[in-house]
Amino acid sequence: MPIEFADRLRNVETSAIRELFKLLGKPGIISFAGGFPDSALFDVEGLSQASQQVLTTQAGAALQYGATEGYGPLREQLAHFMADKGISARAEDLIVTTGSQQALDLLGKVMINPGDKVIVEGPTFLATIQCFRLYGAHLISAPIDAQGVLVDRLEQLIVEHKPRMIYLIPTFGNPSGAMLSIERRMRVLELAAKYGVLVVEDDPYGDLYFGDPPPPSLMALSAQVSGSRDCLAYCGSLSKVLSPGLRVGWMVAPAQLLARATMCKQFSDAHTSTFSQATAAFYLESGRMPLSVAQVRRIYAERAAAMGQALREQLGRALRFSQPQGGMFFWAQLTGEGGRTQQATELAQKAIEQGVAFVPGAPFYASDPDPSTLRLSFATADLARIQEGVRRLKVALG
Repeated sequence: MPIEFADRLRNVETSAIRELFKLLGKPGIISFAGGFPDSALFDVEGLSQASQQVLTTQAGAALQYGATEGYGPLREQLAHFMADKGISARAEDLIVTTGSQQALDLLGKVMINPGDKVIVEGPTFLATIQCFRLYGAHLISAPIDAQGVLVDRLEQLIVEHKPRMIYLIPTFGNPSGAMLSIERRMRVLELAAKYGVLVVEDDPYGDLYFGDPPPPSLMALSAQVSGSRDCLAYCGSLSKVLSPGLRVGWMVAPAQLLARATMCKQFSDAHTSTFSQATAAFYLESGRMPLSVAQVRRIYAERAAAMGQALREQLGRALRFSQPQGGMFFWAQLTGEGGRTQQATELAQKAIEQGVAFVPGAPFYASDPDPSTLRLSFATADLARIQEGVRRLKVALG
């Protein structure tokens, strides 16, 4: 018997990245495709100690059902964690989510009616495109450069479309690697307050900087722009700096929005794993996080520098990119120099044949995709594999 599915599924398709992973089983392939942190850099010792502390001192609470808003000690630790970044938030101002991606899903449930317009960066996080479309959003792309969203164009789009909300990754965006400048951050806050539109700040990569720290988050800066804090939602995650397997994220938002998101979370998973939350709480309290993240920064910085140098030496003017200042990705554009292809999808197939993988950039656009763009991740490849992978990419490009 044929099954009739919900109409909302017509708005989404399977992730192009997940489909690409099906091609990566070839032995010896070097992958620049994934958006994963390097599992070799996880602080296994620290997490082991934290989980043992949980079972020794908090087993009853950690193995039981918990509050939908989150495990109290973790909420306290996350409030301290954000305070170190200049964000003033109490434990009761946030809810713990099953990864920051659940926060985006909750925002979709709470905020989006079918046909509502939502502004996103072009390009932006693929899962956000899929999530918001699932709830019927009409997505509008705001152009970006290496310093993030173009704020003059953003204001034009706000005036023209009167969006339900705006979604940004201001610091080392995925896939763009862009970092919104301090001047543009202030303008975004001014626009939020002026037009009364909710701005969602997704910040999974902000701690992964390679030199000087990035500008303060939008939420940290909001105290300087009257009325802007009431127009902000902040999504954080421990996935890129501690462990994605813990599935611990959080959201700070205005009280009314947070209450409705909590209600919707009750319907979906009741609460994020209490054991994971307790483990994360003990880990954050242990004080090991700063040293662990510093090591990750150092290694990712080395890999980013190596990939940038290899791309310049091996591909020359055939590839245009900006050197990332943090995060996990290079965002690049094929120039067609020397008559070579400008189609990233075509190059991706040839690259797989040569034993190297990357993600074509077109799926990261909600509208008007640029087929010449591509994303390369340096996070999980050591220096030797980066060199060899770029060499194979050169062969594929011809």
